[in-house]
Amino acid sequence: MMSNDEEPVGLKIGEKFFGLLIIIIGVIVFYFAFTSQSALSAVVPSVPVLVPGIFLFFGAVLLLVGVLFIFAKEHEE
Repeated sequence: MMSNDEEPVGLKIGEKFFGLLIIIIGVIVFYFAFTSQSALSAVVPSVPVLVPGIFLFFGAVLLLVGVLFIFAKEHEE
């Protein structure tokens, strides 16, 4: 029988899977923002660098959050 202090195994697996999913989404956002910078500036030269930079930043944040989900350990008392 499982004590009340233990975290269910399914929850741990779900957390790791969710972290991997966030990493994949972050890589896709980062890749498309990075590769579209030059194409976007060639089509619309007045677009500031800030627009793709925002997506690069959020892609990197998603990568970081996904890595934190994967490597997170439960707090032991």
